[in-house]
Amino acid sequence: MNRKDFLKKGFTALGISMVMPLTGCTKTEVDAASTSGTGTSTGTTTGSCTVTPSETEGPFPTKTPSSLVLTDIRSDRTGVPFTIKITIQNKNSSCAALKGALVDIWHCDRDGYYSEYGGTGMQSANFTSVHFLRGRQTTDANGLVGFTSIFPGWYSGRAPHIHVHIYDSTGKSLLVTQIAFPKDVCDTVYTTATTYYTRGTQDTTNERDNVFSDGFTTELATITGSVSAGYVLTHTIVVSA
Repeated sequence: MNRKDFLKKGFTALGISMVMPLTGCTKTEVDAASTSGTGTSTGTTTGSCTVTPSETEGPFPTKTPSSLVLTDIRSDRTGVPFTIKITIQNKNSSCAALKGALVDIWHCDRDGYYSEYGGTGMQSANFTSVHFLRGRQTTDANGLVGFTSIFPGWYSGRAPHIHVHIYDSTGKSLLVTQIAFPKDVCDTVYTTATTYYTRGTQDTTNERDNVFSDGFTTELATITGSVSAGYVLTHTIVVSA
């Protein structure tokens, strides 16, 4: 079964909920000692916020996230420069910033390929021995983590996205989710950036995507910048910690 078929019907066929990880892609045990942080809510934010929806982490989750404590996750991948800034808030503490949370991210390269996987019907290109575009950081006092990356490409059956898995400082999983992209920005990159435009625009919009089609208001990032200068993504994720 290829990725497109899996994403369109694989969860139902396998009897797996869309909010649960794919069996066989289970994450290894988290080594909380490899990072620092207290997992405490800080700041003076008050008011109401909504917990970000949980989404599937498969079929290409990071196999050993504790070994990838990185801010620059590009490795040998090239593309439009992309800065990723994610803020984590705690619903259970009046939406205050969550300090000391462990944040793992991963996304595909400009051609739609993931590292750590391949050589199968899900992804023909074999990248099982490399770890590009995957990284972990610990939130600061403002609940913020930052990564240096490239603008992700796309693959058939999915809208452009970033995967995120958030843990508390002990390694307890708090949320697995995904970040959606504004279509106008994607259209610009995929039709004008010299290393992307040969494939054209993505074949799946957020509205038709199996993950985002039930609503993506709280999962849609803000992206600013240009192809020449690079882009900056800012996004807030709310967890119950």
